[in-house]
Amino acid sequence: MSVLLIILVVLAVILGVADIRRNLITKPVFEIFKKILPPMSSTEREAMEAGSIWWEGELFRGKPQWNTLHGYAKPALSEEEQAFLDNQVVTLLKMLDDHKIVHEDKDLPKEVWQYLRKEGFFAMIIPKAYGGLEFSAIANSTIVSRISTRSLSTAVTVMVPNSLGPGELLMHYGTQAQKNYWLPRLADGTDVPCFALTGPEAGSDAGAIPDTGIVCKGMHEGKEVLGLKLSWDKRYITLAPVATVLGLAFKMYDPDGLLGDKKELGITCALIPTSHEGVQVGDRHFPVAMAFMNGTTKGEDVFIPLDWIIGGPDYAGRGWRMLVECLSAGRGISLPALATATAHLSARTTGAYAAVRKQFGLSIGKFEGIQEAMGRIGGLTYTLEAMRSMTAGAIDLGESPSVVTAIAKYHMTEMSREVINDAMDIHAGKGVQLGPKNYLAHQYFGTPVAITVEGANILTRNLMIFGQGATRCHPYVFAEMEAAANIDAEQGLKEFDGLLVRHVGFAMGNFFGSLFQGLTVGAFNSAPVSGETATYYKQLSRMSRGLALCADFSMLILGGDLKRKEMISARLGDVLSQLYIASAVLRRYESDGRQVADLPFVHYALQRCLFRIGVAFDGFFQNFPNRIVAHLVKRVVFPFGIHYQMPQDEITQQVSDSLMQPGVMRDRLTHLCYIGDKEDDPVGMVEKAFLAMFDSVPVEKKILAAQKDKRVPRKLPLAQTLELALKEGVISEHEAEQLKRTDNLRRIALSVDDFAPGELEGSAKQNKKEKSVA
Repeated sequence: MSVLLIILVVLAVILGVADIRRNLITKPVFEIFKKILPPMSSTEREAMEAGSIWWEGELFRGKPQWNTLHGYAKPALSEEEQAFLDNQVVTLLKMLDDHKIVHEDKDLPKEVWQYLRKEGFFAMIIPKAYGGLEFSAIANSTIVSRISTRSLSTAVTVMVPNSLGPGELLMHYGTQAQKNYWLPRLADGTDVPCFALTGPEAGSDAGAIPDTGIVCKGMHEGKEVLGLKLSWDKRYITLAPVATVLGLAFKMYDPDGLLGDKKELGITCALIPTSHEGVQVGDRHFPVAMAFMNGTTKGEDVFIPLDWIIGGPDYAGRGWRMLVECLSAGRGISLPALATATAHLSARTTGAYAAVRKQFGLSIGKFEGIQEAMGRIGGLTYTLEAMRSMTAGAIDLGESPSVVTAIAKYHMTEMSREVINDAMDIHAGKGVQLGPKNYLAHQYFGTPVAITVEGANILTRNLMIFGQGATRCHPYVFAEMEAAANIDAEQGLKEFDGLLVRHVGFAMGNFFGSLFQGLTVGAFNSAPVSGETATYYKQLSRMSRGLALCADFSMLILGGDLKRKEMISARLGDVLSQLYIASAVLRRYESDGRQVADLPFVHYALQRCLFRIGVAFDGFFQNFPNRIVAHLVKRVVFPFGIHYQMPQDEITQQVSDSLMQPGVMRDRLTHLCYIGDKEDDPVGMVEKAFLAMFDSVPVEKKILAAQKDKRVPRKLPLAQTLELALKEGVISEHEAEQLKRTDNLRRIALSVDDFAPGELEGSAKQNKKEKSVA
């Protein structure tokens, strides 16, 4: 007993007396930490420091405060924004013929370009003081989504000027003179912008761009001024072929010391009129057969004055930080909007088509194989809308959450890919036969666009989500890294000592907290609500603890190698992502007033999230290099094994049935989907047939009852069946006409386009001839 007491006293002295602790514990750990610290380039550091930490920080730290989640205001459109959606956007949608845009003109009609300029579609993010609309992020997202359900090519054209580009950069960093000149011109459509970052040798590794700007003196407007001699070669630049002003990212050098002692200033952004001497707008790309403008730009020894740097000379070398901080517009608004639009369109049309299309005398939506796919479509559509609203809402709250927007970009575009694949599978021939009646194929073609831009999805998942999340969201790691990098070693050690004590306490709390929650299966966790969703809050809190524990062990054991263990870090990123996705679903359910009709969708989405968390954890434990640690941590987090499962068939079928049931739930689920009122509107065709079939169900039941009583024979052509049913008094003349009309609408909805021999070839030749004349 006395020996134990002595040991405890010694430990108390070592840990409690700062000088002793610092020399015996902190200093050795500090030296080890600096050795295992992952190497970090300047661009990586700027990416880490950019943006803000929002709800993802709660999830990463192991104790999410669910009342905080519920406290975030539900984003809503202002009266002005709603009026724009109801008027200008609807007018635009009626002007669009996507088949003609994509397959004939390969461009938007001139009148559409003019309308977009005139009505401010390119100026949604620009303040009213400069002539813009100054719309919220949720309005921007909703407008782009709505347009995308009609024409993806038009949606991309609209989204780019309102995403990462000259407008966004000028608003945040431009000099007052730059804002005064450029923003009004961008707002009224006088100028069309593009932004050039990606080149043949620099895609995801933007820090490796070879494009250069050399500080020198040159002639501008008849005077010798200090400026830059620029050389660049860029590709994949959306709107480049029609742009009048070019935003350009390059590496800036000052070899002659004209600005100071620093020779390499770093990535810089400048704004250049495309009419400027030496600027080459190159040939056009043709991305996945879509009609939005995309192409190349080059320049060789193009001289510009220093004042053309965005933000002026003071912002030389600060371009990468500027770009990273503004990426939330693309990752958090535009790309999630495209993904959600695909889901709204797919859910609306697939539910209708599965009811209209019959095989073996039944709507195909009654077959369980179709129901499984439709369950995914419905569940993911609900999830995507929840994520779209929550992520855009964060930006409207003034946040710039780089980790959250990376999660949204990756997972929403991947879910969109899953949804469109299922929709195409169910539509089969109707989905693959191109023509004016096809409403899915262009979304299918365009899905890879959102997946590859703003950082390809493989990069986003494997390097960004956990790479940034582990450092930025952890309460102590980033501060410890800064302490380790402190030039004043003594001061750094002192800062590190305080952080280490708190970090150890945090880690121990997560260890024992995870063990307790594992042994009790999260039963004693609190939930902010009662009812059917309470258990999800408890399980998500438990998984949040597990993530915090696994992240600490990973950084401790792997150190700098964690950066290269992409598959390990990606799985932890998947856990963080699914926690965020589940949070968005729970928040939507609460903010929508806990609608009973939503419950099948909520159950589907949350059970899927928990299942994927389990899969990610399982892969992490199976592949973690240190097998002893992997086994230990698994027994702490999951002492009884991982038992999360995908939704049961009953839930899947409930979701599927909702897609084939006209009414409020279906309308709420797919409210972004545009349905035209013209006779030849492709979505309108299948919708009319669907509603007509639903209205005809009571009449069909009369005939089925008569067939069961053998008053009307089975398996006769419709015309004969109706004739006999009328003769037997089973239905009235009006009801017979109703069934004839319904059958006609059904046939129209199921029909696909066909072309006479030589028609397609003739159309192609005519287009080529018209281009040569033009």
